[in-house]
Amino acid sequence: MTTAHDELLATAEAAMDLVVPRLRSVLDTMDLAVTTKSSATDLVTEFDQWAEATIVESISLARPDDGFLGEEGTAADGSSGVVWLIDPIDGTTNFVYDLPGCSVSIAAEVDGVTCVGVVHDLVRDERFIASLGRGATRDGQPISASPKADLSTALVATGFSYDADRRRAQATVLIELLPAVRDIRRLGGAAVDLCALACGRVDAYYERGLSPWDSAAGALIAAEAGALFDDRAALDGALAGASPAIAEEFFSLVAAAGGHEA
Repeated sequence: MTTAHDELLATAEAAMDLVVPRLRSVLDTMDLAVTTKSSATDLVTEFDQWAEATIVESISLARPDDGFLGEEGTAADGSSGVVWLIDPIDGTTNFVYDLPGCSVSIAAEVDGVTCVGVVHDLVRDERFIASLGRGATRDGQPISASPKADLSTALVATGFSYDADRRRAQATVLIELLPAVRDIRRLGGAAVDLCALACGRVDAYYERGLSPWDSAAGALIAAEAGALFDDRAALDGALAGASPAIAEEFFSLVAAAGGHEA
């Protein structure tokens, strides 16, 4: 990891430290002003907007020439070659309902390559970190993907669209997938799903329709922990990752079930 990547990581963690305590403090209050975005099931709160603004301000003060892309509408070109991908609350529905599966996700791309990722699980109060080429950690301790070698006993995480028609199609994929694996888990946020893959809490993951801020940090963390990702899925706008020993078999299963299209 270069000195530049060290600086990016420190910048990301400093911004994360500004928002995590307040977000954790309101998890149990349920005193939230909630509105919707793309559909009636796509929730957003004032804390999503506050957290994104706070993160962007913190990073901008440290690195004024960087660009940004955030879930809540932040979009700014920079001149440094660094772009920050921010999901201020990934899993907002879980956050609103006081359920596990919500997190803050911050990633930094350098010339289009994700080099730093930080995800803080708001319920477990765990921080996952990765830097390109340097492995991944949870609360400072190295983590690694599952050694699972039998797909039939693999636990698979996935997510569903906010669009009703796409969810119907995704349900048909599960009909094909469920008999071939141990079970499916829908944790409610892509970043937490990918960190679960990174530390062996699940053995595989797939989803389609993610935005860059949903998966940038989590995918880097999982990859640096040893998980493999399917380049063929990425061509179809999907994301599929798995522990190395089951990866090819799992990728083939997801593709055959229609997971790249649903």
